[in-house]
Amino acid sequence: MDVRAPAGQGRRSGTWGGRTQEERRAERRRRIIAAALDIWLENGWAAVTMRGICNRVGLNDRYFYEHFADRDELLAAVWDEVCFEVFGELSAVVAENLALPPLEILHLAIARAVALQSDGPARILFGNHAGSRILEERRKSTLTEATDLLIATGRPYLRPGVDESDLRMGVLMGIGGFTELLTAWRTGTIDTDTDRIIDHVTRTADLLGARYLALPDRPADQSGA
Repeated sequence: MDVRAPAGQGRRSGTWGGRTQEERRAERRRRIIAAALDIWLENGWAAVTMRGICNRVGLNDRYFYEHFADRDELLAAVWDEVCFEVFGELSAVVAENLALPPLEILHLAIARAVALQSDGPARILFGNHAGSRILEERRKSTLTEATDLLIATGRPYLRPGVDESDLRMGVLMGIGGFTELLTAWRTGTIDTDTDRIIDHVTRTADLLGARYLALPDRPADQSGA
């Protein structure tokens, strides 16, 4: 017995080629975001245009506006996806190394953060965003979110009686300085290599850690000096 659906039934029921309408819409959205990210990485955020994206993915502009009101909304979506990936990677570094002392965990997280902006889509977070209101807003909110995340991660290791306001200012300065350093490196203002960036940032992180973390005492100097 032939049990195939009558011609056109798949279309009427919302399926086409074995996928539902919502699955096709989700795929189009992923393709648009992926194309925007590729263009951004290649030529900067200002090169991301509705027309260029539609040409790259082979869609007409109505599919663009099906998902995004304008370019700013798309740029924000790309930024959010990249941030979600970066925060996920850094959280995984912490989760996989909980047995280590806190500063060693921080060193590993710093090295991973530098690697991500060197080799992955996180490069978009450390470019020049001047001229884009939405990206400047996202940059500020990401700094706040990163500060909140680092404080929450470090809280079990804090020394007793740490002043919360002082802690937040210190962490904000640390992350803000780290971000500016990577941005300067990314845009060519600072000419150095990955190892030196990581070494400099970890030494600075150690200074902040000594101020806020309950670190074990160093053994006494036995040299007689």
